Amino acid sequence: MQSLLTVLTLLAAGAADPAVIYLAGDSTMAEKTAEVRPETGWGEKLGKFFDDKAIRIENRAANGRSTKSFIAEGRWDKIVAALHAGDYVFIQFGHNDARVADQNVFTAPDDYGKNIAKFIADVRAAMATPVVLTPVMRRRFNDRGELQDTHGIYPEIARKVAADRSVTLIDMHADSGRVLREYGPEESKKLFLILAPGQSTNYPQGITDNTHFSPLGAEEMAAIAVDDIRALIPDLAKHLKDKPTRATQVIEDSRQFRVELTP
Repeated sequence: MQSLLTVLTLLAAGAADPAVIYLAGDSTMAEKTAEVRPETGWGEKLGKFFDDKAIRIENRAANGRSTKSFIAEGRWDKIVAALHAGDYVFIQFGHNDARVADQNVFTAPDDYGKNIAKFIADVRAAMATPVVLTPVMRRRFNDRGELQDTHGIYPEIARKVAADRSVTLIDMHADSGRVLREYGPEESKKLFLILAPGQSTNYPQGITDNTHFSPLGAEEMAAIAVDDIRALIPDLAKHLKDKPTRATQVIEDSRQFRVELTP
């Protein structure tokens, strides 16, 4: 009987629910619907790098949201209500907070910092772990082939809030900028939703979108996040699959890029 109880105890321990990484952010991270494919949020690609028996990705990012609207719509409260000790929340905003023309989402820089600080405090109160991410770069090169920033002060505010509160920062702004410079003005088009007429049934007239990602671009962004997870978050890194991230395989894959057509 004692042996049977021991076996059952071990089995129960092995069947423990995986820790959850909640993703709170905007359209660059969010899961997409069939109607907009091949547009892909980088959060959709994150799970492939993890052992899914140990880590589950819960993508709560949503198109067009800022810190302000994410709170106002109750999206943040739903994440907090679902948290358990040992979970993580990856917090990435900034694309829409700066949209002065839309007062439903515009968040003044001071308020943006306060909202990030609120997110951190709420996650910690739930005995979970916050991780702050700066926004990913848009593809904007000038005539000299130099990458131009479009986010202003918001990435630096995120960095400062994370540093002041001793929170892990994944600097996607800096890292994605490095990747875009590596690809260059022309090759970096492969990373974004840039299609010629007739390439996709969802965009029969074509599209040039230098903000949202192609499947390849989403994987690149997820891979650079994973590189930082390996370096900065040991408790998550131990659950990563033993495979290369972006350095070799993803760059090689880019040479084989084909646009996904939606039936």
